[in-house]
Amino acid sequence: MKQKIEELIRQAVQTLKAQGVLGPEIIPNIAVERTRDAQHGDFASNLALALAKQAKANPRQLAEKIISALPWHEAVYKVELAGPGFINFFINSDSQHQIIRQIHNEGREFGLSKAGAGQKVQVEFVSANPTGPLHVGHGRGAAYGSAVADLLQAVGFEVQREYYVNDAGRQMDILAASIWLRYLEECREIVHFPSNGYRGDYVREIARDIHKKTGNEYRRPLEVVLGDLPPDEPQGGDKEIYIDAIVERTKALLGPLLYRDFFQVGLDTILEDIRIDLKEFGVDYQEWFSERRLMDDGSVERALERLRAGGHLYEQDGATWFASSRLGDEKDRVVVRENGQSTYFASDIAYHMNKLDRGFDRIINVWGADHHGYIPRVRAAMQALGAEESRLNVLLVQFATLYRGEEKVQMSTRSGEFVTLRQLRNEVGKDAARFFYVLRRSEQHMDFDLKLATSKSNENPVFYVQYAYARVCSVLRQLDEKGWERNLLSGMENLDLLTEEHEINIVGTLARYPEILERAALQYEPHQLIHYLRELANDFHTYYNAHQFLVEDARIRDARLNLIGAVKQVLSNGLGLLNISTPESM
Repeated sequence: MKQKIEELIRQAVQTLKAQGVLGPEIIPNIAVERTRDAQHGDFASNLALALAKQAKANPRQLAEKIISALPWHEAVYKVELAGPGFINFFINSDSQHQIIRQIHNEGREFGLSKAGAGQKVQVEFVSANPTGPLHVGHGRGAAYGSAVADLLQAVGFEVQREYYVNDAGRQMDILAASIWLRYLEECREIVHFPSNGYRGDYVREIARDIHKKTGNEYRRPLEVVLGDLPPDEPQGGDKEIYIDAIVERTKALLGPLLYRDFFQVGLDTILEDIRIDLKEFGVDYQEWFSERRLMDDGSVERALERLRAGGHLYEQDGATWFASSRLGDEKDRVVVRENGQSTYFASDIAYHMNKLDRGFDRIINVWGADHHGYIPRVRAAMQALGAEESRLNVLLVQFATLYRGEEKVQMSTRSGEFVTLRQLRNEVGKDAARFFYVLRRSEQHMDFDLKLATSKSNENPVFYVQYAYARVCSVLRQLDEKGWERNLLSGMENLDLLTEEHEINIVGTLARYPEILERAALQYEPHQLIHYLRELANDFHTYYNAHQFLVEDARIRDARLNLIGAVKQVLSNGLGLLNISTPESM
């Protein structure tokens, strides 16, 4: 209905242009919103206020002219001028009930649109280093990123979901060295494990599997492994210097081929675990993009050459610098170190060049909030590569904080003292985890209440919404138990009998679903859909508690069953887009 009213106003503007009331240069931005108070109608537009200055007219007088030029439409029974120039539209009840027919006719397709048709968008999210299992912090990025991707697809975008695998660089080297040291422990060596190594049980498990297959083949004398190394932090040294020394010693003693074996086993094992974890969490990717691929195929060198050709690189102190401060960054950035090694940022530039070359109209990066300072340099790189800054959207996600009672659970990837996403999912279930993760704006801090997430009460929002769906299913089962038959056609013919306040409220809420879905998608805010589903569930529960559906009057009964059937369909559509199940009994 909102779109119909916008079209009526558009036609009225064209009429006023033809009459010379509005100049041909005026291009109106027609905005129609639902009213908060039924006394002001069902929809309202402030177009007259917005155009008054440009049209050099009194807004109330301009509003009157717009109203006079509006074409007749059967759904609109009254249009009023209000306040300083608002135009209020009143919709007749039969037209409002049309939404019930539309929902039943369109089913799973109801609410979908073509707003993004013809546009190709990439959503890259999670992209956690494959140095350990996903923890509860990563879970929020997974739920949010997949919800954004699914919503964009629902409104017509061609969406590619991508995971950027950071399978090169220092962190992966630290993982490989950590695995080898644990392997030496399996060989009965007593190892001083680095304070900055990866300590989780998963590292021991990988090392144990290697030892079972190879025995002591890769063992080296401990005095050779640790001899002449700088002190670690507990001995008064620098833990960063110490771990780098351990990595270099590991590479030297194993040699390139054996070192690569440890590196690859660690990568493959953890990455496969991440793949399984995300799939079981309802997240699927079309592409797992390897950072090493950028180095192996020369993409990093090509990206730097493109920047050099554009005059964006310079040499200083033996390093190569990207002049990102000229493009909005706070300072210039090193892309090639004095030793000739390219930086992580150089790989990131190459990765975004690759995204641009793949022809995406929009590039969406879902990052943790701790990456906020990284955004200006990436935007600078996009501009230097010749792309419009608007093509890149960086969405920040605050990590969730987990509580067990009053005690906050500490998380550290290196130490292994963290709650994994898998543990969380096993405890509260996929549905509750995904629902709670997108309950608030992504950039807002989140405390995850385990007790609430597992409770079967109205205070638990996911239970409350799912229970509304289950209640509709229960009513339909009771219909069968009574031996009554539902007449869908009769219900549609008698929708005018739905005159109770609760019924009118539900009809209005149902009609808002398509616009809520589109707005949630285009604004990258799945929490808008969550809040809508909670509102619809509340409308239904209130209706359920106030009225009987299975009444003796078949006409009213069928009309009410069609109404709650529409509620059931919209709940299914909305929860389905969030990859949350719809149980038929609870």
